[in-house]
Amino acid sequence: MTDIGSQDPESRALHSFLDAQRAVVLAIVEGLDEEELRASVVPSGWTPLGLVEHLGFAERYWFQVVATGSAADLPWPEEPAGDEDAPFTTDRPAAVVLDFYRDQCERANTVLASAPLSSPPQGRAHPAIADEVTDLRWIVLHVIEETARHAGHLDIAREFIDGETGLGPR
Repeated sequence: MTDIGSQDPESRALHSFLDAQRAVVLAIVEGLDEEELRASVVPSGWTPLGLVEHLGFAERYWFQVVATGSAADLPWPEEPAGDEDAPFTTDRPAAVVLDFYRDQCERANTVLASAPLSSPPQGRAHPAIADEVTDLRWIVLHVIEETARHAGHLDIAREFIDGETGLGPR
């Protein structure tokens, strides 16, 4: 992970909370095999692996597209826009999805280490919330919120899959 020791106290605190939530996500899915990662245990149909891929896209969107105004190429061919109401699933191998998530987190950490929290977004967020997105601080808080929310979803799914609970550093 990116060194956060040189950041101001607020940046360090936010970065620490974000990294802790990311670590929880990875801890929850650690030890699940391909079949378990692709198991849907809720009526909406999402899978743990699909949710991790979604979180990778969220990191990419918020810290690259919105914060910096550009994004690195995806490690696979660009796909056409899908159904926004479809559950989070993926056909990609687990190793590819987990590497994608880790890579997007590292790229986000690079953005966090190189810009003050007061930096305005260089890109534009979805029109429905674009006026709310004032600076990098807002983006970090939003991604903490989204990651924590989905970590809770993953925690419940893991309990349904194999009974494990309370995984991760927090």
